[in-house]
Amino acid sequence: MATMESLIGLVNKIQRACTVLGDHGGEGLSLWEALPTVAVVGGQSSGKSSVLESVVGRDFLPRGSGIVTRRPLVLQLHKIDGQSEYAEFLHAPKKRFTDFEAVRKEIADETDRITGKTKAISNVPIHLSIYSPNVVNLTLIDLPGLTKVAVEGQQESIVEDIEMMVRSYVDKPSCIILAISPANQDIATSDAIKLAREVDPTGERTFAVLTKLDIMDKGTNALDVLEGRAYKLQHPWVGIVNRSQADINKQVNMIAARQKEREYFESSPEYGHLAHKMGSEYLAKLLSQHLEVVIRQRIPSIIALINKTIDELNAELDRIGRPIGVDGGAQLYTILEMCRSFDRIFREHLDGGRQGGSRIYGVFDHQLPAALKKLPLDRHLSQNNVRKVISEADGYQPHLIAPEQGYRRLIDGSLGYFKGPAEASVDAVHFILKELVRKSIAETEELKRFPSLQSDIAAAANDALERFRDESRKTVLRLVEMESSYLTVEFFRKLQMEPEKNANANPAGPNTDRYTDNHLRKIGSNVTAYINMVCDSLKNTIPKAVVYCQVLEAKRALLNRFYAQVGRKEKEQLGKMLDEDPSLMAKREAIAKRLDLYKSARDEIDSVAWK
Repeated sequence: MATMESLIGLVNKIQRACTVLGDHGGEGLSLWEALPTVAVVGGQSSGKSSVLESVVGRDFLPRGSGIVTRRPLVLQLHKIDGQSEYAEFLHAPKKRFTDFEAVRKEIADETDRITGKTKAISNVPIHLSIYSPNVVNLTLIDLPGLTKVAVEGQQESIVEDIEMMVRSYVDKPSCIILAISPANQDIATSDAIKLAREVDPTGERTFAVLTKLDIMDKGTNALDVLEGRAYKLQHPWVGIVNRSQADINKQVNMIAARQKEREYFESSPEYGHLAHKMGSEYLAKLLSQHLEVVIRQRIPSIIALINKTIDELNAELDRIGRPIGVDGGAQLYTILEMCRSFDRIFREHLDGGRQGGSRIYGVFDHQLPAALKKLPLDRHLSQNNVRKVISEADGYQPHLIAPEQGYRRLIDGSLGYFKGPAEASVDAVHFILKELVRKSIAETEELKRFPSLQSDIAAAANDALERFRDESRKTVLRLVEMESSYLTVEFFRKLQMEPEKNANANPAGPNTDRYTDNHLRKIGSNVTAYINMVCDSLKNTIPKAVVYCQVLEAKRALLNRFYAQVGRKEKEQLGKMLDEDPSLMAKREAIAKRLDLYKSARDEIDSVAWK
């Protein structure tokens, strides 16, 4: 079985590590909160500071009237071998204090750093560790003294603020309450006992200390309290005799004060029979023994919390990405894996697994047909324009049978209008693909670590999309131009085989009716019918070309050139591509440190607690 000192010392070590890593609060129960601590609670001038100094065996706390303790002091005592004593503050980790007068000044200065030189309070704790052969392993939290009224220079809410701060510690089920009450006041009015009764009604977490026994009125004593008749607790009351002001003025050291305290109880006619259960040394051992019992009881729940937190930290590391290897092969593999993850998400967008790909269909189903409907074909094939084009096509000789060149010019001019909607479809799909690239990069969790690689992939993908757009634009324009270069002759042969409507309406010679309104309307109608046929064809072939040249190429070869370029890069260049976001690197480092802390804590608790 592990010794009491080793078990409590381990808890102190873990608590300090938690504090260094900032793991002492936040959402859920932290490891710091799960580990037992002792909170020192009492009214102002109840003797809290003197009790703490007696337990430590050193004179190191600021003194004065009113509120002296204005920030919580988390005091960790570490029992060491040898005679050298020293103290360390968390806010000054590289500085070791051997002069405890300097410790007192540092506490006061650090308090003023947050609260200013006022009587204000702050819930930001000061963390102090004391290493000494004259202490037991223990973590104590000195809290501001409870008060009933605000004095000059204090906010009106000071009474409630102090009580809320104290409650934030003693409400926790892992907290052991050390309630300090002066013997020269009625125990029924004790602020510490009143608060302890509210947060710990069964009394299983409360230890009560009675101070100032030596300055009670002559003829009175505190036996009813110390023997549990005035107010009964599960744990015994402990009486303390603090140093007198004269002893403090004479700078009587704490070792001599402890001896003087022992002599007081042993020689006291009232308390002599309780002497073995009185005094600061007994109090420290009592608290340490109880702390060991509580720690042993809580080991299963502490281990469960540690395991749960380890799982959560591992999951978080998996989410933001594990550290990558430093060799070129590992870096190249990491880059290619992230590229493949991005490519997979991009394809899911196109194939409907994620939102966005359906917008491409919208271009073909709505945008392209709407653009074709808006073409100014009515104006181009108006009777006046048909007459103009037909007349100009004949040159200086009138046509003999049919205005062949006129037809071709009207058709060619009409088909020229189709280039705009065709190019607009290419650009619209290009815009959608670029947007999907941006979304896919944002949705690739692995890439969030590496801003430089994000930029490189985005640039490579967009460069590929530009090439695909250029090829697609050439293809759709060729489709339009092919319609102009070779007309569908069967269409016109069928027109000539159709019976002439109103053939006898305007009888005339062989050429006299060639420029009549009816004839011009017929030419316009014929060209319109042909253009409509071509339009129906292009509604199908333009989307096919765009999909083939842009969408399918993006699915098939979006990063092909990038892969080839990356494969030729040296290790140093690959490292620059994997230049992480500094804030993410700091986050991973913090998580890794916490993970190491929790794993180490689990291993050490297992190794020490069950020996």
